[in-house]
Amino acid sequence: MALTLRRKGPSKFEQAADGSMTLIEHVRELRNRLFWASVAVVAGFIVGFILSKPAFDILQGPYCALPSSWELDRNGRWACEFVTLGPTDQLVVRLKISLYLGLIVGAPVWLYQLWAFIAPGLHRHERKWAYLFVGIAAPLFAAGAVLAYFVVEHGLAFIMESGVLGEPTQLEVKAYIDFVTTMLVLFGVGFEFPLLLLMLNVAGIATGRRLLSWWRVVIFLSFAFAAVASPDPGPFGMTLLAACMSALYFVAVGVAFLYDRHKGRGKELYEGIDDDAVSPLAETPEPVTAGDRVEVATTIESPTPVTRPLPLDNRYDDMT
Repeated sequence: MALTLRRKGPSKFEQAADGSMTLIEHVRELRNRLFWASVAVVAGFIVGFILSKPAFDILQGPYCALPSSWELDRNGRWACEFVTLGPTDQLVVRLKISLYLGLIVGAPVWLYQLWAFIAPGLHRHERKWAYLFVGIAAPLFAAGAVLAYFVVEHGLAFIMESGVLGEPTQLEVKAYIDFVTTMLVLFGVGFEFPLLLLMLNVAGIATGRRLLSWWRVVIFLSFAFAAVASPDPGPFGMTLLAACMSALYFVAVGVAFLYDRHKGRGKELYEGIDDDAVSPLAETPEPVTAGDRVEVATTIESPTPVTRPLPLDNRYDDMT
């Protein structure tokens, strides 16, 4: 007897897509997805704990680039030193770095689990655009994080020189790691802003011309977001983040114009007409004259009476 590996019946994806999956089955699938996503994060956390020290060496690069961060150790050699205020600060910093690395290492698994739960509810073209947006989002976030890394170096130099204590100041390790990671995440999220505009354009909510008309509001909100959310009080980091967001906005508008031209938008019948504008009507005045004479209606003959049907007993003979 030949063995076959063909799956019997529809898969979970097909059941969720055609709506045949019950509510309890949806809940069970969500539980399984969350379980495997948690396993991936825990496994990534273990890997991140192993790589936390090399990652810390990279994160302390902007701090160690300052001359005020170096001092003589017990052996008489110059070393980049931090200040620790609590006995558990170093362990907490390592666990925090391990968690961030765990999310990055386990991202392919937990992102797949999230996508596998959401994708059945999307149409085929929506899945295609979702693949494209996810493929663009990761490089944009990485570019923002890399830019933030260099911004921290210049921002720290400005902060240290402009403080009341002057340049020779050492930082507390936990506060420094919080500062650096916040800057990395903030710049990464800020670089995702053009994707939101492209989603509005692809969904047909806003055309490229409409997006371009928002340029004053977008630039103002970019600078306001950079000023409020950025932990760097210096003007360098805030200005650079707002400038990058504004530049990415105009890039997104350009892509929206190209997509509108590809889809033939802007050639509709009522395109360019304001919503409150009155529709132009061709008015040809005609003189008012007397109406046509109405003929007298003819009388309708009364209907002929209908013959009353015979009883059932008298309709048929013995043969029928």
